[in-house]
Amino acid sequence: MENAALLNAIIQNAIDGIITIDDRGKVESINPAACKLFLYTPEEVIGNNVSMLMPEPYHGEHDGYLHRYQQTGDPHIIGTGREVTGLRKDGTRFPFRLGVSEVQYSGRKIYAGFIHDTSHQREAEDRLREYAIHLEELVEERTLSLRNSLEALQQAKEEVSLSLEKEKELGQLKSRFVSMASHEFRTPLSAIQLSSSLIDKYAQPFDNPNIKKHIARIKNAVSNLTTILNDFLSLEKLEAGKVEPLFTEFDLVKLAEEITEEMQTVAKENQNILYQHTGTTSTIKLDQNLVKNCVLNLIGNAIKYSGENTFIEFNTEINEKGCIITVKDNGIGIPDTDQKHLFEAFFRAHNTGNIPGTGLGLNIVARYANLMHGKIDFESNVNQGTLFTISFPAT
Repeated sequence: MENAALLNAIIQNAIDGIITIDDRGKVESINPAACKLFLYTPEEVIGNNVSMLMPEPYHGEHDGYLHRYQQTGDPHIIGTGREVTGLRKDGTRFPFRLGVSEVQYSGRKIYAGFIHDTSHQREAEDRLREYAIHLEELVEERTLSLRNSLEALQQAKEEVSLSLEKEKELGQLKSRFVSMASHEFRTPLSAIQLSSSLIDKYAQPFDNPNIKKHIARIKNAVSNLTTILNDFLSLEKLEAGKVEPLFTEFDLVKLAEEITEEMQTVAKENQNILYQHTGTTSTIKLDQNLVKNCVLNLIGNAIKYSGENTFIEFNTEINEKGCIITVKDNGIGIPDTDQKHLFEAFFRAHNTGNIPGTGLGLNIVARYANLMHGKIDFESNVNQGTLFTISFPAT
């Protein structure tokens, strides 16, 4: 009795459905789990053919399966498991896995069916299948997109290569033109400069102010054109990577004094360049020509953008941290809106008016300083002047 009660408790509380039928297919017992799956009460099922729980074609074929097994001994599904479809009371269908066992009980055969609902598994499989199909579509779509992107990229690459080739050819053409123009312009400019000097010399006995005025204009125009040519040549060399700094030791003070003397000769009336050096040593290791070009440019700008009767402060300093060169003027200054563009090639502040210039000088100075591992900074206020500072680290 205890064993029977235990077995009945197991059947009644099993998660899977359990149904027993006789050899004619009539239901003898059905547990609560099976009733829940098929939506029937035990009274509605017991005594009826189990095929009531099956849709077609299983409904019409079930008794034939059972009869054939009893006649031939071919188990078909008995002793094995298979996927079948169940029919609920409300007419809906659901998938389940059926396992059938034959039981000899009290001299007769009873068949026990074990029903495991696979609805959730089927739903998961369907979702997985849908995900797989969707993923395949996405992969195909992305593959097509990638293929199109690669084709576009290849086309863009070819266009860029063609553009670069054309740009290279244009750059070479520009370099040849600049070099040719420099040579062709320098020769007549030198002749003009020499001729104006000779005219100035031969005209001295006449002491004619008009002659002196026009000669001064000629010399000034030649100087401006020479500066423009030098700027373009310097830029061309920088763009072509032809400028390599040559670091050598030289006397900075001596160089600065030479520059001061040279630039004083081209200063405006009563413009004075005041030079001062700070430090116990005057020797540094930099590219002397590049340093000279930087300082000439800065002092040239100070002269150009300052008025007559002004001072230009030119200072050098050598200390344990490195070398500092400053040029300060009291000229027109740089507007705040223009300061961020100051070192760009061909840029000129909007308050320069008719003052001649290429807009290349500061760009060249900044690049020369960078080649020597230095940097350039500035402070400026409109109509209050500008201070440029070039700093080089100690070597």
